[in-house]
Amino acid sequence: MGKGGSLNESVVKKIMLSYAYVGIWIFLSFTVIVYNKYILDKKMFNWPFPISLTMIHMIFCSSIAFLLVRVFKFVEPVTMSRDLYMSSVLPIGALYSLSLWFSNSAYIYLSVSFIQMLKALMPVAVYSIGVALKKETFKTNSMINMLSISFGVAIAAYGEARFDSWGVILQLGAVAFEATRLVMIQILLTSKGITLNPITSLYYVAPCCLVFLFVPWVLVELPVLRESSSFHLDWVIFGTNSICAFALNLAVFLLVGKTSALTMNVAGVVKDWLLIAFSWHVIKDTVTPINLIGYGVAFLGVTYYNYLKYQALMAKEAQKKAQSTDEESGKLLEEIDGPGSGKKIDSEA
Repeated sequence: MGKGGSLNESVVKKIMLSYAYVGIWIFLSFTVIVYNKYILDKKMFNWPFPISLTMIHMIFCSSIAFLLVRVFKFVEPVTMSRDLYMSSVLPIGALYSLSLWFSNSAYIYLSVSFIQMLKALMPVAVYSIGVALKKETFKTNSMINMLSISFGVAIAAYGEARFDSWGVILQLGAVAFEATRLVMIQILLTSKGITLNPITSLYYVAPCCLVFLFVPWVLVELPVLRESSSFHLDWVIFGTNSICAFALNLAVFLLVGKTSALTMNVAGVVKDWLLIAFSWHVIKDTVTPINLIGYGVAFLGVTYYNYLKYQALMAKEAQKKAQSTDEESGKLLEEIDGPGSGKKIDSEA
């Protein structure tokens, strides 16, 4: 009775912790998205410099990661050769910088709600790039699912009241770069047995992002910032915004590390609906019925995508259990039929 009670308490505790990780991630992701929108939107804080904002985030994250890794020794750095860094971390850093630059730029032109609808294309991009780079196998039912998501997003775009072609191009570019980055992490790092937690990831990747963003910043935003005599750096706004961005990286680690990437995908769908509702009721963005119908279709496609991922995960777990059971049975048979009692019985007979 006692053991059963303690087992139930352990299960309940794990469930509660999982919900807590999901809640923390949703809250921080929600906060960073709305905060970035507030800073970049010309009708709000009116600081439309997405490269500069991204660079501020990278400077802050690089500094904190350096302190945690090198000064306080909170996290051990990953053993990485110069060749591995150049061939793996640099391209991932370049893709990450482009993804952040384009996604932040989109907030200047598009509503929060419509951006979240466009982000529903992420599974489509990841699957398509995975197939192109031979990390995913082509399946007809998966492709039909991807087409249904794309169709739903197309309907949502058709019904968008504040449609901006340049904003859509930027957001689609951000999705493509982020999807490529995720696939490249699998190819360049995970396949080599290298895993980076958020702190070591920022320690290695954030300085790369900073370097890659410097050139477009000098060419595009620095001349405008020099001409803007009224500009001053609001330390409270940009400081708290950077802290939120860093905390979000830690929350991703907690959520994926303590639960799974699938949980994060499902939580992402919940977060998207919350952001759409917030954008509609609080920011007063226009959300049309066609928007909602289109995103509803895409949502069903994303839900089915997550369901297929769940099935694949369960099948993988079942296969692992079957293999471990077979290994245990084999060991047991070796103990019985090996150079022990069985041979002695035969010789006596």
